[in-house]
Amino acid sequence: MSGTRACGTSASPDQVVAASPRRHRIAVLALPGVPPFELGIPSRVFGSVEDAEGRPLYDVTVCTADGAPVLSDAGFTVQPAAGPEALAAADTVIVPPTHAMPELGRGGPLPPEVTAAIAGIRPGTRLVSICSGSYVLAAAGLLDGRPATTHWNLAPEFRRAYPKVKVDEEVLFVDDGDVLTSAGVAAGVDLCLHLIRRDHGAALANRAARMCVVPPWRDGGQAQYIDRPVPEPTVASTTATRAWALERLGEPLSLLQLAEHARMSLRTFTRRFRDEVGMTPVQWLTAQRLELAKQLLETTDLSIDLVAHRAGFGSANSLRAHMRTTFGVSPAAYRRAFSPNDLAGAL
Repeated sequence: MSGTRACGTSASPDQVVAASPRRHRIAVLALPGVPPFELGIPSRVFGSVEDAEGRPLYDVTVCTADGAPVLSDAGFTVQPAAGPEALAAADTVIVPPTHAMPELGRGGPLPPEVTAAIAGIRPGTRLVSICSGSYVLAAAGLLDGRPATTHWNLAPEFRRAYPKVKVDEEVLFVDDGDVLTSAGVAAGVDLCLHLIRRDHGAALANRAARMCVVPPWRDGGQAQYIDRPVPEPTVASTTATRAWALERLGEPLSLLQLAEHARMSLRTFTRRFRDEVGMTPVQWLTAQRLELAKQLLETTDLSIDLVAHRAGFGSANSLRAHMRTTFGVSPAAYRRAFSPNDLAGAL
C-alpha cells in the first residue's frame, strides 16, 4: 500500500509508484498509564528518517487497543490516531511502558481488549518493547523461551512473574530477530536507532541521531547504568580520552597509550572506563572501529583492505573475522546489503 495518494489523471501508474515508495508501517500501542516521553520516542526517531529525495521511510501511528483515548501517567489524555486495526496492518509494533497495570508484575493476565488487539497482529510482524513494555509482550506469551531485557530495577520481579523468559538486565537492548526489547528510557532511543541501522544502514541511522541530538550508536550489549553514583567533579573522567581515540581509530592504539592520555595508571583507567562506559577499553575500541568500517563500506568505494586499515583493523582478514563474529556477515556481504547501487560492485 502506498504511503501517499495520487490525485488527478496526468500521472501514469508507473510515475505514481515511483513518487510514492512503500513506507514501513509502525504502530505504537498506547496503554493506560503510558509515560509521554517513551510514547513519543518512536515518532520522534523514525519520523526523522528520509530517503535521498526527502521522502519519509516510516509511517508511525499511535493507536490504542480499542481506539478509545487513554490517560497517560502525566495526567493528560492521549487521543490515538487509530485502534487495533493499526496493529493488524503494521510491519512493526512498538509497546511503550504502562504504569497502570500492576497485575502484570505478578504475572497476571492482560485486559481482554489488549489480548484481542495483540492477537490481531499478523504473523511475522516485528515486535518491540521499550522498558517495562516487555511485561505486555511477556504476558501475551510472546517472550517465552526468548532472551529479553527490561529496566534493571524491574528484573527480579520480571523473573518471578515470567520464568520462561531469559532475562538479561545487564544490556541496553536485545535483538532476537523479530522480537526486540530495550531497557530504560534512553535505551528505547538506542533500540529505535538500531532498527533504522538494521533497515537502512548506518548513514541514515546516524542522520536520525543527529536530528534528535543523541549519540548515534551505543551497542546493545553495553551495560545498563545500574545503581552507580555520579563521579565527584574532582574525579578524572575518560571522556576526553574517548574523544581523542575516536579521532585516531585508524592508528594502533594501545591500552597504555589511552591510559597515558588520561593521565591515569592502567589499573585506574581500566576500572574507571568500565564504570563510565560499561565495557572494557578494548571492547569499546573494537566496537567503534566496527562502526567506522560499516560506514566506510556503506558510503565509499574503498577496497576491503583500505577499509580495514582506515578503521584500525590492520588487515582485511582481521576485519572479516570481527564482522563475522559480531554481525554474522563478511564485509563484502554487508556492502552488498547496505551500500547504494553504484557501490555494490566494489571489492
